[in-house]
Amino acid sequence: MNPNDDRKKFTTVVAPYLADAHAFARWLTHNRADAEDVVQEACIRAFRALPRFSGPNARAWLLTIVRNTAFTLLKEKKAAALVGLDELSETDRFSVERGNERDAAGSPEAALIAAADAAKLEAFIAALPAEFREVLVLRDIQGLEYREIAGITGSPIGTVMSRLARARHRLIARMKQESC
Repeated sequence: MNPNDDRKKFTTVVAPYLADAHAFARWLTHNRADAEDVVQEACIRAFRALPRFSGPNARAWLLTIVRNTAFTLLKEKKAAALVGLDELSETDRFSVERGNERDAAGSPEAALIAAADAAKLEAFIAALPAEFREVLVLRDIQGLEYREIAGITGSPIGTVMSRLARARHRLIARMKQESC
């Protein structure tokens, strides 16, 4: 392949999923700067691996590279465990995770309530064990299918489903406990 073909393939295979890669990296690293480093390194790895990519699902392929890169970075930093999303402004959070959606009610009060609820939910997700948090983020935030998550995490589909059910159960229990 010549360099122009490599760039074109990168543009069609990797570039459409860079926002997803960045959001996932932030969930894994809990740090915006580390997430940017992870995505940059993952892009380099993806670019080098492009000649070997022939799969139908570029998004899952890229997120697998992001996951592996994040684990490598965290291991190098001797992080004890993966943690949740770093603190973002409400504007950034809506822009990245919800595709620039605006609050339906549009009132400042509704936006304040939504921001408080979102922050509380993010804290609950961040408190989950890493293996539960990872599948929850990939399924419920990134919208991946079970088999895609299994491929990314290297876990059997049954394990993915079990971890997701446990993660949701823990979230619900924590939310009920908080509301009492």
